[in-house]
Amino acid sequence: MINIEVIDSYSRADALADGVLVDVTTTAKEAGIRYPVALTRAVWERYVAWDRSDTERNGAIQDEAGRLWDVLWMFRIAARRGTRDTVHYPLMVVDREKGGAPIERILKAIVGPGDDLEPVITIMEPDED
Repeated sequence: MINIEVIDSYSRADALADGVLVDVTTTAKEAGIRYPVALTRAVWERYVAWDRSDTERNGAIQDEAGRLWDVLWMFRIAARRGTRDTVHYPLMVVDREKGGAPIERILKAIVGPGDDLEPVITIMEPDED
């Protein structure tokens, strides 16, 4: 038998603690999603994060709660139509920097095993792993 020593590992819990992933499970449950959900930091910053300075800079009236709901609700709709462990779905979103009319972006959600092999969902940019 070959013994393999694990030199280092980086768990989902580590990524959540470090802020690489943002836990949005509470809101996801409100949206009818039964598994734990996390967004990558990139998705959070581009499609959810919003503060008063964003509104002052670009004139769009938005808030984080509404933007998060849109990310999760659109995932829920797409997930109900598919049967795969990876779902690509569209999201209409106001750009934080420019404001203006919403633009379409594509997000990717992966259903996979968590640290204890339980099903978890991670929502990310299409080019993220």
